[in-house]
Amino acid sequence: MPPTALRRLALLLGALLTASLLAVGPGAPAQAAPIEDYASYVGGTTCKPKPKPGAVALGRWMVDTFGGGFGGVGRACSASTSEHEEGRAFDWTLDAATKADRQRASRFLRRVLATDDAGNEHALARRMGIMYIIWNDRIWRSYSDEFTPGRYLSSSCPSRKRCSKTLRHRDHVHVSLSRAGGRGATSWYDGRLD
Repeated sequence: MPPTALRRLALLLGALLTASLLAVGPGAPAQAAPIEDYASYVGGTTCKPKPKPGAVALGRWMVDTFGGGFGGVGRACSASTSEHEEGRAFDWTLDAATKADRQRASRFLRRVLATDDAGNEHALARRMGIMYIIWNDRIWRSYSDEFTPGRYLSSSCPSRKRCSKTLRHRDHVHVSLSRAGGRGATSWYDGRLD
């Protein structure tokens, strides 16, 4: 092979090697973390209302990404316990009576319940550790029907007509996380917690 051809081949190989190293980069993961299974239902059983880091990070992401208000995570303890009283549920302030907020909620639901490029259904919801979402008289559960929307009526309400806007979740979207999601110990939180 003539020297100029060897030189060209060496330059080409060097350029290809450099390009491949730049594409991967020193900090790039070899592959995405395996996706979590659907979160099982684990209701609140203790009174530890200090907001958990995963719930706070998810709430901030929702408000930063879609708008709306940060309605809070923890709640003062009462006779009955909930995920709020364990600091692992977030209320995203939206109003079902407004078109803009209904669109925000729809964009959020489409995003977290979408199938990812690897074919994993409800990929973000699973990576976030979402157990269930309640909004506008509907509930999406990971643990019994893999996020198929169902009708929702609070156990505190005798009927939908005699139920408050808050208990119907028409003035906020409620997102409850698994304990791992609340701690920020599922794959979505990698690199997101301080």
